[in-house]
Amino acid sequence: MAPDFLQFILYAALVTALAWPLGLYLARVYEGGTTWLSPVLAPVEGGFFALAGIKMGQGQHWTRYALSVLAFSLGSWALLYAILRLQHVLPFNPQALGPLSPDLAFNTAVSFITNTNWQAYGGETTMSYFSQMAGLTVQNFVSAGVGMAVCAAVIRGFFAREQKTLGNFWVDLTRSVLYVLLPLSIGLTLFLVWQGVPQNLMAYVSATTVEGAQQTISQGPAASQIAIKQLGTNGGGFWNANSSVPYENPTPFSNLAEMVSILLIPAAFCFMFGRMVRDMRQGVAIFAAMGILFLGGLALTYGSEVSGNPAFAQLPVEQSAGNMEGKEVRFGVGNSALWATATTAASNGSVNSMHDSFMPLGALAPMLLMQVGEVVFGGVGSGFYGMLSFVVLTVFLAGLMVGRTPEYLGRKIEAREVKLAVVAFLVMPLGVLGLGALAAVLPISLSSLQDAGPHGLSEILYAYSSATGNNGSAFAGFGANTPYQNTMQGIAMLLGRFVYIVPMLAVAGSLAAKRSAPASSGTFPTHGPLFVTLLIAVILILGGLTFFPALALGPIAERVSMLAGETF
Repeated sequence: MAPDFLQFILYAALVTALAWPLGLYLARVYEGGTTWLSPVLAPVEGGFFALAGIKMGQGQHWTRYALSVLAFSLGSWALLYAILRLQHVLPFNPQALGPLSPDLAFNTAVSFITNTNWQAYGGETTMSYFSQMAGLTVQNFVSAGVGMAVCAAVIRGFFAREQKTLGNFWVDLTRSVLYVLLPLSIGLTLFLVWQGVPQNLMAYVSATTVEGAQQTISQGPAASQIAIKQLGTNGGGFWNANSSVPYENPTPFSNLAEMVSILLIPAAFCFMFGRMVRDMRQGVAIFAAMGILFLGGLALTYGSEVSGNPAFAQLPVEQSAGNMEGKEVRFGVGNSALWATATTAASNGSVNSMHDSFMPLGALAPMLLMQVGEVVFGGVGSGFYGMLSFVVLTVFLAGLMVGRTPEYLGRKIEAREVKLAVVAFLVMPLGVLGLGALAAVLPISLSSLQDAGPHGLSEILYAYSSATGNNGSAFAGFGANTPYQNTMQGIAMLLGRFVYIVPMLAVAGSLAAKRSAPASSGTFPTHGPLFVTLLIAVILILGGLTFFPALALGPIAERVSMLAGETF
């Protein structure tokens, strides 16, 4: 266990040490300041804006900003859908793979434009190189850029004074990709190639095994897609088994780099927020709340997995390494639990082990991290503006307790902002419990289950938590590639993305138009331990609208049944 704890400490230290300077860099990018990349990228940026007719200094009202987000996402969906349906006639298809079915193409296109990257297909057996590069990898960049741009706009709304605009979506999107995602991805891609991840356009290779059997070894431009899948909290793997495949994740160094990349940008947004509102304590307080919730999830997952499977206690099965079912021996329980916690905390969805094989309580923490709204770091940008919705509600409740009008960063939090924040966080209960309930009773949906009983229900709850939370990870036994699941999960992904974005932009627009409210002796401080504690409590209590029913029906029932000797 000692090596695992050292790994956890190293991971936390690396994420914090790298996120702080990156957050300061992000603030300069979104404030339009000069960065060390400006001499190279500013001419490219200016040329692009000139061709597109974009005026850098022209801001957008929150409604126009939201319409730009929706229009860009709709266009992205249409383009990706066309690529997937026509991949058999497009170039770079050495394996002559056919087109995706209409329902799978719909689901996959929705998945990648919403930054979910839910995969109801096997990448190496379904996607051509053109689809992987021009379709999926491009959307990995721009869907992450959309989340980052929206978050920058929301943050502006929280510190602006009597303004009608939140910035320009097209400028924010371009800067997100050009100044942040591309440079980081190039660096990580080169590192992964050095570690042994393929980056080529070769046809698949046939090999003869030691036993004399024939084996097909897939190839492709993998390193570039894996880099942005991690940095952009996308999660969609080049291969079906994601980062448990040696080609995607060959060494301990690649494993550590990919795990750090999951939380790097989401954590950096905390420090970006502190710099942009000119009070770093505010960002640190939110970072602390996220960190505490993350550590709680890690403790639950690791503690359950390292204890082994009680069903094997009376059998001659060696469990000194913990519950190793569904895990890579080269990673062990520690790295598997850490990755599972990070990927579900950060709306990433990539895996280096199979969550379906975790113990009931080991799978509980990843499920909860999704069901509270993907705000424990969350997706790039999306996690932080999701957290700000809980900040609004926390400040409102604190104001009620002290008998004062709620205030945050010098602005009064009134009924309009609270109602909009409530609309945003009700997305998860609607998607998980509403669509999940349909999936649990309709025969056309139940055919997707691998297991009966509580574990089968856990498969449903996990799938719809992942889709609505724009996470993308799955219980591997769930058969998602059916017309019903592809359609309903596509709807869940759209709900989780855009019914969150629009209310939060509205909150930001409302706050930006307000006058400053000077702090007084009755103002609740939002940067100390008391605020952090209250914020965590609000997240757990309000998030309970989703996960308390799920707990009662899924993993807890599964654990009780396991202890009673039942199997699935």
